[in-house]
Amino acid sequence: MKIVKIEPFVVSQKLGTPFYFSQWEYDARKICLVRITLENGTYGWGEGYGPADVIKAGIEFFRQFLIDKEALEHETLWQEMYRRSMDYARSGTLQAAISAIDVALWDVKGKLLDQPVSVLLGGIKNPIIQPYATGLYFTKGEDLKTKLTKEAQLYKSQGFKAVKMKIGLSIKEDLDYIAAVRKAIGPEMKLMVDANHAYSCKEALELCHKMEKYDISWFEEPVSPEDYEGYRRLRKKTKIPIAGGECEYLKFGFKRLLENECVDIAQPDICAAGGLTEAKRIATLAQSYCKDVVPHSWGTWIAISAAVHFVANLDKNPGRLFDDLSTMELDRTENPLRDHLTTKSFSIADGLIEAPRTPGLGVDVNLDILHKYSTNEGDKSQRQPKVRS
Repeated sequence: MKIVKIEPFVVSQKLGTPFYFSQWEYDARKICLVRITLENGTYGWGEGYGPADVIKAGIEFFRQFLIDKEALEHETLWQEMYRRSMDYARSGTLQAAISAIDVALWDVKGKLLDQPVSVLLGGIKNPIIQPYATGLYFTKGEDLKTKLTKEAQLYKSQGFKAVKMKIGLSIKEDLDYIAAVRKAIGPEMKLMVDANHAYSCKEALELCHKMEKYDISWFEEPVSPEDYEGYRRLRKKTKIPIAGGECEYLKFGFKRLLENECVDIAQPDICAAGGLTEAKRIATLAQSYCKDVVPHSWGTWIAISAAVHFVANLDKNPGRLFDDLSTMELDRTENPLRDHLTTKSFSIADGLIEAPRTPGLGVDVNLDILHKYSTNEGDKSQRQPKVRS
């Protein structure tokens, strides 16, 4: 079944309450989506993680090599895109464009074959997933400690068994907020921290030693993603598991991360690191090093659903009769483009996700809202095609 149309859409929406982390502030959500349509009208949706306008340009660049090609041959198409970009984009935003297209191709494949993506990846090995809540960002104009503790308690009341909070303001401030959140959620709920590479190795090690008493499940992106030696030294000197990888691309980036013994938990972003096709390879590589894989996920239900199918297919590490449930990231911050633009086929009940059994990713996009939020010139005048979902 041949590809006849590849349409990128950049959508943007201002946030009601801006928030920030250790690097910069968000006052809006801006995301690049892509719709791939086949000759029989079947369509699939994908999403890229990163600068939306640049990803859109990347999709438009790759489009010329994919039109009239067979959609089911997704590895052949992936290789074509990779080879066309290898000389000047072995990592970065063009890989996010490849990722968006690849995710859409998996969605199309599932619809054509009437199977969920997780089954096509090899089978549903983890039918129940226990996501952790990502939130606890910084905001201005209020008592931040009170805000963080109330938000953490909200996630606990919603059934989440783990929460990840932002740190990276300063060691003193971080410890103050960590202590408050741990007290608010109690000893049973897991707590992870994410510095978004705010610290030097020396600073991160000091922070590790001082926060070990708070039973931190992992310390995410403690140092620069370029500092492989810093990651390795830190990991060897703390009891807290070290996580990272959202800034890595392709299996080659994760090979460097793993060879240098940088992390206990590898965190590829499916919508940036090469799509589901490459994420499957990254998972195999990480599992050969006996590392856990917990994908980074930030976007609409397209990105989140891709992560759900990916985690549903992950191998156990190492596996036992009574195993812990697999986990994944579930962003709970304000995101109108997630909550109103896209729909999903699974529900979140008591902090658990059941692997969806609907064909493809099990997601769709409300085209009226798409055109309302679209920044594309000309997109708002497009009519919804007669397509088969």
